[in-house]
Amino acid sequence: MIIDIGSCTNVASVTLVRKLGLNTIKHERPYQLQWLNEYGVVKVNRQVMISFSVGKYKDEVLCDVMPMHATHLLLGRTWQFDRKVKHDGFKNKYSLEKYGRIYTLALLSPKQVYEDQIQLKKGYEKEQHVFGQSGGTKRFGENEKTS
Repeated sequence: MIIDIGSCTNVASVTLVRKLGLNTIKHERPYQLQWLNEYGVVKVNRQVMISFSVGKYKDEVLCDVMPMHATHLLLGRTWQFDRKVKHDGFKNKYSLEKYGRIYTLALLSPKQVYEDQIQLKKGYEKEQHVFGQSGGTKRFGENEKTS
């Protein structure tokens, strides 16, 4: 999971949605995005409700669905503003209050980030080996489950 004040949307990866068998819904306002990977321009036309937890903190957030390799869940400004999240730039921690309880989300250490990236890369390479390269012929969002 990445918390990114620079992102205007909350995003769930296609891999996360498929592996968990989550049902998607049509995006109310589809849009195109120039994505910085082999997909080029991505048409964002699906959304998914994601439940997640970090320690004792539990939440549910509506995310746009698109291909990502850096993470499976990206929480953008919409999540941060809706939850009144406070960022301590010096300690690089996020704090928020929910149901009268204050939660502090601490970041992974550089070593933990490195180990996580190795695992993501192995999973991506395994998926490419099993399913083959897409070659860019299938548009994202085709044949997705709907609810």
